[in-house]
Amino acid sequence: MPIPQLSVSRRTRSTPFTSRIAAGGVKAYTVYNHMLLPTVFRSVQEDYWHLCQHVQVWDVSAERQVQLKGRDAARLVQLMTPRDISSAQDDQCFYMPLCDENGSMINDPIGIKVADDTWWLSIADSDVKLWAKGLATGLRLDVEVTEPDVWPVAVQGPKAEALMQRVFGDIVNDIRFFRYKRLAFMGHEMLVARSGWSKQGGFEIYVNDAAIGQALWDELFVQGADLNVGHGCPNGIERIESGLLSLGNDMDDSMTPLQCGLDKYCHLDRGLESLSVAALAKQKAEGVPSRLMGIVVPGMTQPPQTAHVLVDGLLAGEVTSHCVSARYDGWLAFALMDSSAIRTAQGAVSVHTEQGDFDGLCVELPFDFNAIGDSLRLR
Repeated sequence: MPIPQLSVSRRTRSTPFTSRIAAGGVKAYTVYNHMLLPTVFRSVQEDYWHLCQHVQVWDVSAERQVQLKGRDAARLVQLMTPRDISSAQDDQCFYMPLCDENGSMINDPIGIKVADDTWWLSIADSDVKLWAKGLATGLRLDVEVTEPDVWPVAVQGPKAEALMQRVFGDIVNDIRFFRYKRLAFMGHEMLVARSGWSKQGGFEIYVNDAAIGQALWDELFVQGADLNVGHGCPNGIERIESGLLSLGNDMDDSMTPLQCGLDKYCHLDRGLESLSVAALAKQKAEGVPSRLMGIVVPGMTQPPQTAHVLVDGLLAGEVTSHCVSARYDGWLAFALMDSSAIRTAQGAVSVHTEQGDFDGLCVELPFDFNAIGDSLRLR
């Protein structure tokens, strides 16, 4: 049976690094913020082990920047998120849920305070620019909403710091987690943050000049040759093992951040001028109807086509993302679980698949593999 092809056009925008990605052997893409985002180079498992052992360079230009610039920029950010940003420092990056007036998830970007009157929202896959423009126009805010020409490049893996040090100098060692510095390459300054969509450690470089960005990409590979640098991309297995949620897969606008385990980013008692605080405070008081949990099935070695989480024989949860672990002997999943079923299950669930029924564990996210214990062995 022929494999369906992705038709690429101006609507699936390319990046300054598209030619490098093609030369690097990309095998699969997804469409993310109307752009091509690589998903596989070697295989998902080979990409996982390379990421965990060496260093990779990722084209994550699809993490578009929504720029809010003007006297009311910070006010607009605060309206969009229940996280308190009043103490934001000049070099700080914030993970923040963006929520509408019902508390529903719109996006979960990294917010970056670029200047006193300028914020970047480094967004996940939804059209935040249109929402922000609507709010700014409707509320007559003094803020311009644009999408600047910025193409993030991620350098991820345990050898990321060594590679970045070779390219930018020892100053990269001084960048703290979720902080940034303005560093120069070929005399051109760019934001460099210690962040990225993996738990292996690394940096994101906010490239704002296409030609210099291409030269930087090539230099990373020259300087990293003895570090076994390679092309890479966000990895599904590593993401799930690390408990990193994906907007559109694990979260959408039918859910609130309280259902996604993002409570610590919701400051509901500080009198914030935020669209979502009242609705979220009400839900917190009443109790969430469902919540994202981790599901573990020891010994399952083949990924199922379909999986249903049952408690006492009744459907109790919807699987949102799953994988067979590369590191552990078992199957891992995120599932949106009914809150009453979580209480009834007391940690024990059944997973119904086309391969048969399996006994599983229902645990909090992110996975605590030490607490899971002997039931999930290292491979």
